[in-house]
Amino acid sequence: MKKTETHNKFHDKADEAVLEARRVTWVGFWINAVLGLAKVIGGIFGRSSALVADGIHSFSDFLSDIVVIIMVGIAHKRPDMEHQFGHGRYEALATVILALILMAVAGGILVDSIDRIMLILHGGIIAPPAPVALVIIAVSIISKEWLFHYTLCVGVRIHSEAVKANAWHHRSDAFSSIATLIGVAGAIFLGDRWRILDPIAAIIVSVIIVIVSIRMLSPALGELLGRSLSHEECKEIEKAVSGTPGVKGWHCLRTFKSGNDAYVEIHIKVDGNMNVNEAHNIASLTEKHIREALPELSVYATTHIEPAKE
Repeated sequence: MKKTETHNKFHDKADEAVLEARRVTWVGFWINAVLGLAKVIGGIFGRSSALVADGIHSFSDFLSDIVVIIMVGIAHKRPDMEHQFGHGRYEALATVILALILMAVAGGILVDSIDRIMLILHGGIIAPPAPVALVIIAVSIISKEWLFHYTLCVGVRIHSEAVKANAWHHRSDAFSSIATLIGVAGAIFLGDRWRILDPIAAIIVSVIIVIVSIRMLSPALGELLGRSLSHEECKEIEKAVSGTPGVKGWHCLRTFKSGNDAYVEIHIKVDGNMNVNEAHNIASLTEKHIREALPELSVYATTHIEPAKE
């Protein structure tokens, strides 16, 4: 009964987390809509390839926001017959999708920018960006940096990797806008020879996007492939088990993470002369201590009882 009540509390918190995740993502969605449209239109009429590329980056946030809204809801669904360990890995899948979207965007920006640079190097001329492009970029930097801090704060509070990944997506957009600002300003104010700075800035944007994508992709793939909890988290589990009264030893600690859920299996050794009820109470207390050792996760602990040898 106590275990059921504990798990229900976990799921109630999960429902609240879904609402928070969707709320912050919708805020980002509409900000990205306005910024992306303003950048693309401003880049076209302001003659800035870097601003158009930055706008495409912002529009890629549309896709990432939609992925987060859908996947976070799935990830926090309660276990069912087809997913008896829950749906947490859908959140890792969402993060992988975000990273791949970013990489695709970076590739498109890179190819277009290289083409423009080759055109200039072979004697071609591109028109200078219009000053309005600088205003749009400045507004974008301020908006996206605010959105990064707001989204990351929510992601940390609800322990959502997908929401935190989306926050870094916003930060990458802010960084790319800074590079765009430098390139566009140089192309406007430094004369014809420096118009090449605009496509160079676009290339810098693509490199930033790739770096952010790799940072997102690595831990998410680890989770999808069944990577164990971190060394530090396992140490906390070991301390919790060793400090439980009645536990004379342990071995066979196995863990894995699925979204915000952590699954822990461990064999504990108890006095072989005690009765089943006494051994069961020690096992239940051990599981309680394991959950308390990882307060930021919803922990599902399973203990196997063995008699301790003299």
